[in-house]
Amino acid sequence: MAGEIGTSATSWLNEVAIRLLDLLGASALLILLSPLLLIVALIVRLDSPGPAIFRQRRLGRDLEPFMVAKFRTMHEGAAADAHRSHVEAMIADDNKRGTRPMGKLQEDARVTRSGSFLRRASLDELPQLWNVLRGEMSLVGPRPPIQYEVDRYPPEAFRRFAVRPGVTGLWQVRGRSLLTFSQMIDLDSEYVERRSLGFNIKILLLTLPTVIHGKGAA
Repeated sequence: MAGEIGTSATSWLNEVAIRLLDLLGASALLILLSPLLLIVALIVRLDSPGPAIFRQRRLGRDLEPFMVAKFRTMHEGAAADAHRSHVEAMIADDNKRGTRPMGKLQEDARVTRSGSFLRRASLDELPQLWNVLRGEMSLVGPRPPIQYEVDRYPPEAFRRFAVRPGVTGLWQVRGRSLLTFSQMIDLDSEYVERRSLGFNIKILLLTLPTVIHGKGAA
């Protein structure tokens, strides 16, 4: 059963400032990183058959669905059954007060050679800057989940849908996959309550060293 989403405590002035930051930041990054984006797209295409960009239905603010864009890191046509089972087991363990971290599926045969590197370096997330420009995502916010993940959510987890999902967020700079599901939910709820222009800028500044060190990327 879905829990209450509620609304963000962010003031209207901060909402405007955050959206302006999103537009300027995403535009600047797309321009500055355009050579890298082209190189990554070429590597993905040469590594395995299929398109460079992978699009998947995710849930955003107020549970509104949208198509998220990522560089393809799996073989074309790979089934999601293994990932679905992994996520469901992880959430079930957490509901039993387990300590299973949110690590990605290990030894995943669906992942390509280039995909493994792109995931570790978080380069597969860069096309989501287009989602930011379209207003479906923000530079900072909770990660947008897949429907079958949300189907297993406890009521308290729905608080994260009070804001736009983000390319990076508080959960990512506090440990990412090293944390448990409940820790992620707690951090997302904390972000919703503390969300402001200054807080977003702080998280963005913490994102670069987090990516460089690769903490919790596996």
